[in-house]
Amino acid sequence: MQKLNFPQYSFRFKSSENKTLVFDEIRKKFVVLTPEEWVRLHAVQFLLKEKKYPKSLINVEKQLKLNNTVKRYDIVVFNNDGSIFLIVECKAPSIEISQLTFDQIARYNLALEAEYLMVTNGLGHYFCQMDFGNERYNFLEEIPDYK
Repeated sequence: MQKLNFPQYSFRFKSSENKTLVFDEIRKKFVVLTPEEWVRLHAVQFLLKEKKYPKSLINVEKQLKLNNTVKRYDIVVFNNDGSIFLIVECKAPSIEISQLTFDQIARYNLALEAEYLMVTNGLGHYFCQMDFGNERYNFLEEIPDYK
């Protein structure tokens, strides 16, 4: 897999039916290793190891109902009270981060109401804080560490 713009992390791999699988410690199972999954696993490790978010507050690949359609978010980090602190949208490294990517995460956030957003393709990372009063997001250098 491609080297990403994250610190180096170690992962568990195995092969099954001519596919490479990688262990996702949040979902507690092996999943097919795709370019997007590689980014998602690195983003989770970044949140755990660099930002110190507890594993118990992180959720990966869950369904979300949005305007009568079912979507899937990549990563959500909860606050201790159950509200959503952060949504992370992951793309494969070959996918350019564009306004469409931010539009997608903004649509998800209409339902989830997270305070922070992160968009990554593993090579470029973008961090935003929501300004609900002015219906916009402000770009940040980093997301906050866990408090």
